[in-house]
Amino acid sequence: MRVKRFRAWRPAGEYVEEVASVPYDVVDREQAIALAEGKPNSFLHVVRAEIDLPEVEDLYADIVYKTATANLNRLMNEGILIREEEGALYLYSQRMEDHIQYGIVAGCHVEDYEKGDIKIHEKTRRAKEEDRIRYVDSQNANTGPVFLAYRDSVVINEQVEATKRTSPLYHFTADDGIEHTVWKFADASPIEAAFSAIPATYVADGHHRSASAAKVGSMRRAANPNHTGEESYNYFLAVLFPESELKILAYNRVVLSLPGSVDDFRAGLSESFAIEANGVEQPRHAGEICMYLEGHWNTLTPREIPKAVDPVAALDVSILQNEVLAPILGIEDPRESSNIDFIGGIKGSEELKKWVDEGRAAVAFSLYPTSMDQLFAVADAGMLMPPKSTWFEPKLRSGLLVNTLD
Repeated sequence: MRVKRFRAWRPAGEYVEEVASVPYDVVDREQAIALAEGKPNSFLHVVRAEIDLPEVEDLYADIVYKTATANLNRLMNEGILIREEEGALYLYSQRMEDHIQYGIVAGCHVEDYEKGDIKIHEKTRRAKEEDRIRYVDSQNANTGPVFLAYRDSVVINEQVEATKRTSPLYHFTADDGIEHTVWKFADASPIEAAFSAIPATYVADGHHRSASAAKVGSMRRAANPNHTGEESYNYFLAVLFPESELKILAYNRVVLSLPGSVDDFRAGLSESFAIEANGVEQPRHAGEICMYLEGHWNTLTPREIPKAVDPVAALDVSILQNEVLAPILGIEDPRESSNIDFIGGIKGSEELKKWVDEGRAAVAFSLYPTSMDQLFAVADAGMLMPPKSTWFEPKLRSGLLVNTLD
């Protein structure tokens, strides 16, 4: 793997808590407006610029991208963001209750993505990918990092441990209770060398960001007759975490309506699953699916363990899709269906219950989380998981470190 130090744009110390924002894709427009209220320097004005354009209904209108670029330039020009004099690598930690993880913030080479050395496990949507391409290209910057995982390295762990004992650049607790700390590595060389011995990394979160960064790199490479491979556009911003520190939560499902009666639905389920009305809200182990229907929690257990012909078929999300969503509820492609929605595991089973009790959904399914071993197995096999199979927490804050492509 090729990782490289970069000349970061980062908040001046007094602005860091206001600037740092949640990623663009974990909030909708209304939520982003609420979070940015009274915070003119929030990075949400950069990554969700439509919040400054209440009259614009088309989120992909040209004015959205122009506004995003103008907002980023203002933060730079007014000294809200400052530019490092030299390239560096950074250490970024997040603490959520008793869970803490340490990631290396670096530039990753787009050719490693193109060659498949940065491995994916999920498809991208064309509209969303094109949206991110326009953001990166128009802003000339990676404003939101890609979340990558790698297999643990003793050398990198030693460098991390040494840097943790130094004074951080930033340390603050966000409104959601997540604690964020950023350090700068005194010497990036040992880490760059250590990653050169790591054969692959894995996209944990940020499939659209990584795909769009690679596309912009390819576009600029083709347009530059003097391309050398060392230009900044060859690298995109990423935070790389060791697998042992990562925490995957479930990505649950709600189905908005049933194709027939509840009795018909139950009858179809009972052919493939034992149904136990036991009030259990979350699966206790892999192979169980919890279902909320008509005010009650039920546990579904397959009558026969599906033959796992590949690592994707073995996933609980695949069992739900192949045994329930497609054959019984008619949801053949959850990416295209308007009859399904996805709820991140951080919101808990209470959110699923709320959707059904309020009549927004007919039935909800709580899943056991996908494991890191399963994610690696799928990616190593060159296969793809069903959409929305993993939910990583805590999320990376945007605006702490920005990589420009100049």
